[in-house]
Amino acid sequence: MATIETTVTYLEMMAEPHFHFPPPSNLKLMLMRAERPSVGFYRYLYDAAGRNYRWVDRKQLGDAELAAIIADSAVEIWVLYALGEPAGFLEVDGRDAKQVELQYMALLPQYHGKGLGKWFLAEAIRACWARKPERVIVETCTLDAPAALPLYQKLGFVPYDRKVKTIVTDG
Repeated sequence: MATIETTVTYLEMMAEPHFHFPPPSNLKLMLMRAERPSVGFYRYLYDAAGRNYRWVDRKQLGDAELAAIIADSAVEIWVLYALGEPAGFLEVDGRDAKQVELQYMALLPQYHGKGLGKWFLAEAIRACWARKPERVIVETCTLDAPAALPLYQKLGFVPYDRKVKTIVTDG
Protein backbone atom coordinates (compact mmCIF):
# COMPACT_ATOMS: atom_id res chain seq x y z
CA MET A 1 0.00 0.00 0.00
CA ALA A 2 1.13 3.52 -0.77
CA THR A 3 -0.23 6.98 -0.02
CA ILE A 4 -0.39 9.76 -2.59
CA GLU A 5 -1.37 13.37 -2.18
CA THR A 6 -3.65 14.85 -4.85
CA THR A 7 -5.55 18.07 -5.36
CA VAL A 8 -9.24 17.49 -6.00
CA THR A 9 -11.21 20.09 -7.95
CA TYR A 10 -14.99 20.09 -7.44
CA LEU A 11 -16.99 21.46 -10.38
CA GLU A 12 -20.64 22.29 -10.96
CA MET A 13 -22.97 23.13 -13.80
CA MET A 14 -26.09 25.10 -12.86
CA ALA A 15 -27.96 25.04 -16.18
CA GLU A 16 -28.33 22.52 -18.95
CA PRO A 17 -26.09 23.40 -21.88
CA HIS A 18 -27.38 23.35 -25.43
CA PHE A 19 -24.62 22.03 -27.61
CA HIS A 20 -24.14 19.07 -29.88
CA PHE A 21 -20.90 17.37 -30.74
CA PRO A 22 -21.11 14.66 -33.37
CA PRO A 23 -19.28 11.44 -32.63
CA PRO A 24 -16.02 10.85 -34.45
CA SER A 25 -16.79 9.32 -37.82
CA ASN A 26 -13.72 7.09 -37.97
CA LEU A 27 -15.01 4.51 -35.45
CA LYS A 28 -18.16 2.42 -35.21
CA LEU A 29 -19.54 3.58 -31.85
CA MET A 30 -22.44 2.66 -29.64
CA LEU A 31 -23.30 4.12 -26.24
CA MET A 32 -25.51 1.73 -24.32
CA ARG A 33 -26.91 1.79 -20.81
CA ALA A 34 -25.98 -1.31 -18.84
CA GLU A 35 -29.37 -2.02 -17.27
CA ARG A 36 -28.18 -4.52 -14.67
CA PRO A 37 -24.39 -4.77 -14.88
CA SER A 38 -22.77 -7.57 -12.96
CA VAL A 39 -20.25 -6.65 -10.29
CA GLY A 40 -17.57 -8.44 -12.33
CA PHE A 41 -18.29 -6.43 -15.49
CA TYR A 42 -18.40 -3.17 -13.52
CA ARG A 43 -15.09 -3.98 -11.83
CA TYR A 44 -13.57 -4.73 -15.26
CA LEU A 45 -14.69 -1.34 -16.62
CA TYR A 46 -13.60 0.52 -13.49
CA ASP A 47 -10.16 -1.08 -13.45
CA ALA A 48 -9.55 -0.85 -17.20
CA ALA A 49 -10.55 2.82 -17.33
CA GLY A 50 -9.11 3.92 -14.00
CA ARG A 51 -5.95 1.86 -13.55
CA ASN A 52 -3.63 4.55 -14.95
CA TYR A 53 -5.23 7.18 -12.69
CA ARG A 54 -5.04 5.10 -9.52
CA TRP A 55 -8.78 4.87 -9.00
CA VAL A 56 -9.30 3.10 -5.69
CA ASP A 57 -12.71 4.05 -4.25
CA ARG A 58 -14.74 1.23 -5.75
CA LYS A 59 -11.94 -1.31 -5.29
CA GLN A 60 -12.30 -0.80 -1.54
CA LEU A 61 -15.96 -1.86 -1.59
CA GLY A 62 -17.05 -5.44 -1.09
CA ASP A 63 -19.14 -7.09 -3.80
CA ALA A 64 -22.43 -6.70 -1.90
CA GLU A 65 -21.84 -3.01 -1.20
CA LEU A 66 -20.87 -2.33 -4.83
CA ALA A 67 -23.81 -4.35 -6.13
CA ALA A 68 -26.20 -2.25 -4.04
CA ILE A 69 -24.86 0.95 -5.63
CA ILE A 70 -24.82 -0.16 -9.26
CA ALA A 71 -28.24 -1.86 -8.97
CA ASP A 72 -29.87 1.29 -7.56
CA SER A 73 -32.45 2.59 -10.04
CA ALA A 74 -31.09 6.13 -9.59
CA VAL A 75 -27.59 5.09 -10.68
CA GLU A 76 -26.93 4.70 -14.39
CA ILE A 77 -23.95 2.92 -15.90
CA TRP A 78 -23.36 3.68 -19.59
CA VAL A 79 -20.82 1.75 -21.65
CA LEU A 80 -19.20 3.14 -24.77
CA TYR A 81 -18.43 0.46 -27.33
CA ALA A 82 -16.05 1.02 -30.24
CA LEU A 83 -15.59 -1.58 -32.92
CA GLY A 84 -17.58 -4.00 -30.75
CA GLU A 85 -15.55 -3.78 -27.54
CA PRO A 86 -15.82 -1.59 -24.43
CA ALA A 87 -14.04 1.71 -25.02
CA GLY A 88 -15.15 3.60 -21.92
CA PHE A 89 -17.86 4.02 -19.33
CA LEU A 90 -19.65 6.64 -17.35
CA GLU A 91 -21.66 6.56 -14.16
CA VAL A 92 -24.46 8.98 -13.34
CA ASP A 93 -25.48 9.11 -9.68
CA GLY A 94 -28.98 10.54 -9.36
CA ARG A 95 -29.71 9.37 -5.83
CA ASP A 96 -29.96 13.03 -4.76
CA ALA A 97 -32.86 14.41 -6.83
CA LYS A 98 -31.63 18.02 -6.58
CA GLN A 99 -28.06 17.33 -7.64
CA VAL A 100 -26.81 14.69 -10.04
CA GLU A 101 -23.18 13.64 -9.92
CA LEU A 102 -21.17 12.46 -12.86
CA GLN A 103 -19.46 9.93 -10.64
CA TYR A 104 -17.08 8.42 -13.20
CA MET A 105 -16.33 8.97 -16.86
CA ALA A 106 -13.30 7.59 -18.62
CA LEU A 107 -12.07 6.03 -21.79
CA LEU A 108 -10.01 2.86 -21.82
CA PRO A 109 -6.35 3.66 -22.58
CA GLN A 110 -6.38 2.27 -26.12
CA TYR A 111 -9.12 4.80 -27.03
CA HIS A 112 -7.30 7.91 -25.80
CA GLY A 113 -6.31 10.31 -28.55
CA LYS A 114 -9.02 9.21 -30.98
CA GLY A 115 -11.22 12.29 -30.67
CA LEU A 116 -13.79 10.69 -28.34
CA GLY A 117 -13.38 12.79 -25.19
CA LYS A 118 -15.45 15.87 -25.97
CA TRP A 119 -18.28 13.87 -27.55
CA PHE A 120 -18.30 11.33 -24.69
CA LEU A 121 -18.36 14.06 -22.02
CA ALA A 122 -21.20 15.83 -23.86
CA GLU A 123 -23.17 12.56 -23.80
CA ALA A 124 -22.42 12.17 -20.08
CA ILE A 125 -23.68 15.70 -19.43
CA ARG A 126 -26.83 14.92 -21.43
CA ALA A 127 -27.44 11.80 -19.32
CA CYS A 128 -27.05 13.83 -16.12
CA TRP A 129 -29.45 16.59 -17.18
CA ALA A 130 -32.03 14.02 -18.35
CA ARG A 131 -32.79 13.58 -14.63
CA LYS A 132 -33.80 17.27 -14.37
CA PRO A 133 -31.62 18.23 -11.39
CA GLU A 134 -30.95 21.72 -10.09
CA ARG A 135 -27.26 21.20 -10.74
CA VAL A 136 -24.77 18.65 -12.01
CA ILE A 137 -21.48 18.09 -10.21
CA VAL A 138 -18.25 16.28 -11.00
CA GLU A 139 -14.83 16.13 -9.46
CA THR A 140 -11.40 15.59 -10.92
CA CYS A 141 -7.95 15.46 -9.40
CA THR A 142 -4.32 15.91 -10.31
CA LEU A 143 -4.01 12.14 -10.84
CA ASP A 144 -6.54 12.27 -13.71
CA ALA A 145 -5.60 12.87 -17.32
CA PRO A 146 -4.15 16.37 -17.76
CA ALA A 147 -6.92 17.18 -20.28
CA ALA A 148 -9.75 16.33 -17.82
CA LEU A 149 -10.07 19.63 -15.94
CA PRO A 150 -9.78 21.86 -19.04
CA LEU A 151 -12.33 19.70 -20.87
CA TYR A 152 -14.84 19.88 -18.02
CA GLN A 153 -14.46 23.64 -18.00
CA LYS A 154 -14.68 23.93 -21.80
CA LEU A 155 -18.03 22.11 -21.71
CA GLY A 156 -19.44 24.39 -19.00
CA PHE A 157 -18.43 23.12 -15.56
CA VAL A 158 -17.20 25.76 -13.11
CA PRO A 159 -14.93 24.99 -10.13
CA TYR A 160 -16.49 25.70 -6.75
CA ASP A 161 -13.94 24.12 -4.37
CA ARG A 162 -10.49 22.56 -4.21
CA LYS A 163 -9.04 20.32 -1.52
CA VAL A 164 -5.83 18.41 -1.02
CA LYS A 165 -6.49 14.76 -0.21
CA THR A 166 -4.33 11.80 0.62
CA ILE A 167 -5.39 8.55 -0.98
CA VAL A 168 -4.26 5.05 -0.24
CA THR A 169 -3.45 2.99 -3.33
CA ASP A 170 -2.53 -0.60 -3.89
CA GLY A 171 0.87 0.38 -5.14
